[in-house]
Amino acid sequence: MDPRWAVGLMTGTVLDGHIDVALIRTDGERVAEFGAYELVAYPDEINAMLEEALRLALDWGFNGPEPEIFARAERALTLAQAEAVRRVVLGAGMDLGQIAAVGFHGQTVLHRAPKPGRRGQTRQLGDGALMAETLGCDVVYDFRSADMAAGGQGAPLSAGYHAALLDGIGAPEGTAVLNLGGVANVTWRGADGAIAAFDTGPANAPINDFIKARGLGAMDRDGALALSGTVDEGLLAARLDHPYLTQAYPKSLDRFDFGFDWVDGLTDADGAATLTAFSAAAVGRGLDLLPTRPGRLIVCGGGRRNPALMAALNARAGVEAVPAEAVGWCGDAIEAECFAFLALRSLRGLPLSFPTTTGVPEPTLGGRIARAGA
Repeated sequence: MDPRWAVGLMTGTVLDGHIDVALIRTDGERVAEFGAYELVAYPDEINAMLEEALRLALDWGFNGPEPEIFARAERALTLAQAEAVRRVVLGAGMDLGQIAAVGFHGQTVLHRAPKPGRRGQTRQLGDGALMAETLGCDVVYDFRSADMAAGGQGAPLSAGYHAALLDGIGAPEGTAVLNLGGVANVTWRGADGAIAAFDTGPANAPINDFIKARGLGAMDRDGALALSGTVDEGLLAARLDHPYLTQAYPKSLDRFDFGFDWVDGLTDADGAATLTAFSAAAVGRGLDLLPTRPGRLIVCGGGRRNPALMAALNARAGVEAVPAEAVGWCGDAIEAECFAFLALRSLRGLPLSFPTTTGVPEPTLGGRIARAGA
C-alpha cells in the first residue's frame, strides 16, 4: 500500500486543556513524511466538563450506569476535536478529501488493568461516528477495547510507532523511547526486531495533581519548584518498594494509580522534588526489567520540558535521557502521530498490540472504523 495522509488526535490524562493534532503520511508500517502539528486549546467549558467526568469516573468504577456527564462530554469533545482536525488540515493547505483516516483516541476517563481471573476495562470518551459524519472522512476510534477483550492491558499502544521511529533514524541497539505523559511508558527494541513496552510508573500526573492541590497552579512549570526543594530520601526509598515497580511486564496504569498523598507532610518544594525523583527512579526500575538495559532514552511527551525530571532521569534512572528534538522528532506530536499511524494499521487489518507490549496471547487487531457517509 502506498503511504497516505492521516490525522492523529490525542488528549492525555494530565488534562492540560489542549488537543494534540498531527498529520503524517504513512502506510502503518513506516513514516514517509511528517506533516503539520498543532496544539489546539479546548474551550474552558470543556476543560471543566472533563475534569468533572474524571472525578465521577473514579466513583463509578465500571459499576452500574455511566455518569450522565459522560454523554455530554463525549459529544462536546468530539465536535471540538473535529473542528481542530478541520483547522489543522486546511491550515496545512490540504482538504479533508486527502485524508485517509483520522485516528481519534478520545479522552480516557478510567482504565483498570487486568488481574488474575479478571479482565481489564477501559473507557475513552469519543464518538467516532459523529466525527466521521461531521468531517466526511473515515475515523478510527476505540483503539483499546479489543486488546482488553483479548486479555491484554490495553496499553501502551505506542510501541509499534516508537519502533518505526527508531528504525527511521537507524537508532543503535541500546536506545529506547520514553514517553512522559500522565504516566510514563517505555518502548524497547531488541537486535532481532523484537519489541517490549510497558508503563514504568507515574510521570506528570501526581506532580501536577500535587501542585493543583497546593493551589500553586496547573503544573510545576520548568520544574522550578522541584529544583528549589530537597528530596526526602527516606520517603522515596519506602515508595520505591511499591510492588508495581518490580512486577513483570506487560503491565499498565491508570493516571490515578499513584497519588501524591505520601508526600502530604512535606513543604511545597520538597514535595515536588520528591515526587519528581520518584517518577524518574521508577523509570530506572522499569529499565532493569528489560532483556538488556538501555543506555539511552529518547524522551517525548510533556515531561521532557521539565528540567528537574530530565535531570532526575540521568541521576536516578542511570541512563542518558535526551529530548526527542535531539534526534529530529517533534516530541509534542509523537502521541498524536501514533494514532494516525495506528489508524492506517486498522484500515489495513494489521495488528496494533502484541504479547510483549500489552500481554495479548497473539498479535491483535484493534480500533473501530466509522466510515464517512455511513
